[in-house]
Amino acid sequence: MVTTITRCPSSQLLFSSSHSISRISPFQVCLNSSGGGIRRSKGVNGGGRLKCMAVETASSEAQVKSKRSSYEIQTLTGWLLKQEQAGVIDAELTIVLSSISMACKQIASLVQRASISNLTGVQGAVNIQGEDQKKLDVVSNEVFSNCLRSSGRTGIIASEEEDVPVAVEESYSGNYIVVFDPLDGSSNIDAAVSTGSIFGIYSPNDECLADVGDEETLDSAKERCIVNVCQPGNNLLAAGYCMYSSSIIFVLTIGAGVFAFTLDPMYGEFVMTQENIQIPKSGKIYSFNEGNYQLWDDKLKKYIDDLKDPGPTGKPYSARYIGSLVGDFHRTLLYGGIYGYPRDKKSKNGKLRLLYECAPMSFIVEQAGGKGSDGHHRVLDIQPTEIHQRVPLYIGSQEEVEKVEKYLA
Repeated sequence: MVTTITRCPSSQLLFSSSHSISRISPFQVCLNSSGGGIRRSKGVNGGGRLKCMAVETASSEAQVKSKRSSYEIQTLTGWLLKQEQAGVIDAELTIVLSSISMACKQIASLVQRASISNLTGVQGAVNIQGEDQKKLDVVSNEVFSNCLRSSGRTGIIASEEEDVPVAVEESYSGNYIVVFDPLDGSSNIDAAVSTGSIFGIYSPNDECLADVGDEETLDSAKERCIVNVCQPGNNLLAAGYCMYSSSIIFVLTIGAGVFAFTLDPMYGEFVMTQENIQIPKSGKIYSFNEGNYQLWDDKLKKYIDDLKDPGPTGKPYSARYIGSLVGDFHRTLLYGGIYGYPRDKKSKNGKLRLLYECAPMSFIVEQAGGKGSDGHHRVLDIQPTEIHQRVPLYIGSQEEVEKVEKYLA
């Protein structure tokens, strides 16, 4: 008996013989030309032309594999460990970021239960900016600070709610500098509108330690801390924010793209939901507090008026403004457009803080392909001269930010 083996166009093996084949594998589908049908059999006897094709098991295995992959999740913790293994970040930074994510989980729980726990309303104190502190401002600041201290990897922490940076005595092996706004948009808390936390992380700096030498006063040590915290955004190693809304979303960059993780209440873990986020090059949404329109200069008024002009297309820009930087920025990041908080007659330098808000957000948007500007200069190039320095901010799609810069030039 002579058997020939040829390869079909479908890459399946085809066995053919002019004589009968006494034994065929039970995993072969046999086509008997004389019988005129397809059947599965352990043995086929009789004459006629017989063609047998081996059943491919690879496709079924691939289907099983694809089904399994649909159940796989990438947690923030697992993702950070992979970045550490790849040498993108070190173990100390992994711990710092993990402690920040834990702080965000705690604050998210506090925000969701604010009305129940009597955490709405003002605390009765005023922060360094002269703003009334909400109860949750104070609690969130304490939560954030405690998580960073207990990580043992931070040397200095600087909060929007504190007068001066704090040198952390509990540091064991790391001296990372962390700046943060523990609860941005807290004025929205009582109305259950989106709020968020913003943070930025700078390189370790051994010059600012908790210990004060014999010939050094506490004031000089604080001054040294302030000098080390006042770094331009170009020096940021990582930045991110956590938005407390219908979902709890943790957005992070470590200088290699922007990634979003959503808190899964079933597992209590942040799970990756978006990777390598890219902001559209342009957008038709602008986010400004137009209640201050009469306080703006004429160049900015002209810019806003032109956005609202339908023009030849008949489609003006759409206005969207929440009053929470995190919420407005997150929408801009996903949909494109521009967010702006300009200077005006009342606030000569705007209201947003360079260290705690503008620089971290600009670092994120640039990693996503966008741009952050004060109207004339790149935000990340600005050298802070004081801890709570304020600057105007225009941030979003690259083309939209460049457009407003031309108006303000």
